Amino acid sequence: MRKRVQWAALAVSAGTAAALLTGCGWTGDPGAGGDGRIVMGMTDTVSSLDPASGYDPGSWLVFNNVFQSLLSFPAGGSEPQAEAAESCQFTDPANQRYMCVLREELTFSNGRPLTSKDVKHSFDRSIRIDDENGPAAVMLSTIDRIETPDERTVVFHLNQPDATFPLKIASGAGSIVDHREYPADALRTDGRAVGSGVYTLDSADGDRLTFSVNDRYRGPARAKNDGMTLRLFEGDQQGLKEALESGRVDIAYRGLAAEDIAGLDRSATLGQGTLKVVDGTSAEVLHMVFNLDDPVAGNEGVRRAVAHLLDRSSVVRDVHQRTTEPLYSVIPAGITGHNTAFFDRYSDYPQPDKARRALLDEGITEPVDLTLWVTPVRFGPGVEPAFENIAGQLNASGLFNATVESLDTDAYLDGIAAGEFGVYVRGWVPDYPDPENFTAPFFGPDNVLNNNYDAGPITERLIPRTAGQSDRARTVADFQKIQDIVAEELPLIPLWQGRQYAVAAEDINGLQWSLDASTVFRFWEISRTGG
Repeated sequence: MRKRVQWAALAVSAGTAAALLTGCGWTGDPGAGGDGRIVMGMTDTVSSLDPASGYDPGSWLVFNNVFQSLLSFPAGGSEPQAEAAESCQFTDPANQRYMCVLREELTFSNGRPLTSKDVKHSFDRSIRIDDENGPAAVMLSTIDRIETPDERTVVFHLNQPDATFPLKIASGAGSIVDHREYPADALRTDGRAVGSGVYTLDSADGDRLTFSVNDRYRGPARAKNDGMTLRLFEGDQQGLKEALESGRVDIAYRGLAAEDIAGLDRSATLGQGTLKVVDGTSAEVLHMVFNLDDPVAGNEGVRRAVAHLLDRSSVVRDVHQRTTEPLYSVIPAGITGHNTAFFDRYSDYPQPDKARRALLDEGITEPVDLTLWVTPVRFGPGVEPAFENIAGQLNASGLFNATVESLDTDAYLDGIAAGEFGVYVRGWVPDYPDPENFTAPFFGPDNVLNNNYDAGPITERLIPRTAGQSDRARTVADFQKIQDIVAEELPLIPLWQGRQYAVAAEDINGLQWSLDASTVFRFWEISRTGG
């Protein structure tokens, strides 16, 4: 969330804006037309309205509310439930054939029927288009072919065992589109979205998206409001805070500064103000990545010295205001198989003697010049002060001359692709709550880290072995081995694990049902007292 996408602003035409519908009469946001919708703001962007392209938190928030997938994650749950499908199951012991039967009488919001032809079209076009900013390469690579024996039956034939396939198609990557509306070999570019989900997208006009309840929706969700407006502040944390405090937005999600969340939480605890802070679990993680072809970062002694000097707790306390948690493995807490490999090997307090020994073992006797590269636009304004804190930790040892360099997103991604950076930041918002999603995308060919790490047994033996195991509890030993290998070889260092926060007006309810490890923000669970 997450992902390899470049966070470009949503490009839509003002001419695509549709007329807004009226709701329960609330007029707190004149800019939204005073139409009764609950207004939510966030600093993320929405890179695309087409599921074949968007692969970022903002786009998937739209997809999860406007489109249906065959399966979906229930609130607070990590096992997919039936959504557009009536039932889904593997039909072979090898977990390579997966069949779904659709609900009866499904329709898109435009009134056209949704059949197995649309399901096949949706997956086929994502794979065929293979957009560089889309989910196909990471999420749909195990699909070999799709059959549709009748209008309600879809059979996926996989090119290898994939026990996580149900979780993948329950995500935004499984969004079902109307084959008459979405070209088979090109992205949709008119700024519209037509799905069969709980909401319709009425308009996407610059920094404002408006949604109404889809009365044609058939599935397990029940909308508790009359519609939503999404305001995009595109990195402007102060603007989001001011809009929240002035009542121009009802909810702030993804984007408030850590100190603002902490301050608002203290005020709410003391009974001051008119806002409340709702927090929930998250599997969002952030890593320090090493380019193993770099002459400095590629040196194992340098990487070990950095690992021995890191004090994650001071960053969490002093920079993040305890809105994150220290992370000691590539698989975060709360996900099957999580261990604390980095804590066990390197501890969580600076050990300059061990760091010095690691450098001396490589013949390094002078302070190491090291540049830490970040991009606040991609990973939030808090990432730069956090890495300044880390640079200070390294320099306090006398073993490093570390500095932090910040770039805009495009220059940052170009630099990584060109191999120009030795150490850089990489965040990840999971697509689905399974340990595979924190390991498979990071290692092997075409991985999202682009750090020239030869993962050896991780990709050749361990990950393939877990892929065929439907009982995920039986994969724990292999995933723990993967975590131990990463802690030993240090292609990256896990830094912290996020928590999800939303700040809202006192009369807003239901946010707790959208802040869980599935990362699905469910518009339909939100309500207003008296609305």
